[in-house]
Amino acid sequence: MPLTDEKRDQINEAIFAGRKIEAIKLYRDATGEGLKEAKDFIETLTDSLREKYPGRLPDKSAGCGAAVLLFAVTLGGAVWWCVA
Repeated sequence: MPLTDEKRDQINEAIFAGRKIEAIKLYRDATGEGLKEAKDFIETLTDSLREKYPGRLPDKSAGCGAAVLLFAVTLGGAVWWCVA
């Protein structure tokens, strides 16, 4: 089943917002494709959109940095609590 312009816009907006899982679900619902095919399509589309609209997509590594920061703050709080 081909994608309508409306569905493609919804998928693009989900990708621009960093919601790839939502984009995969939208694609699967619209086309009836399997999970692997949908994931591959969204990955390819994401790469294409990143080239076409630099700076509009979330950085690939942004989530990892936030996780490291959260871990460091939590560890620091635990050490402070044990020392005090």
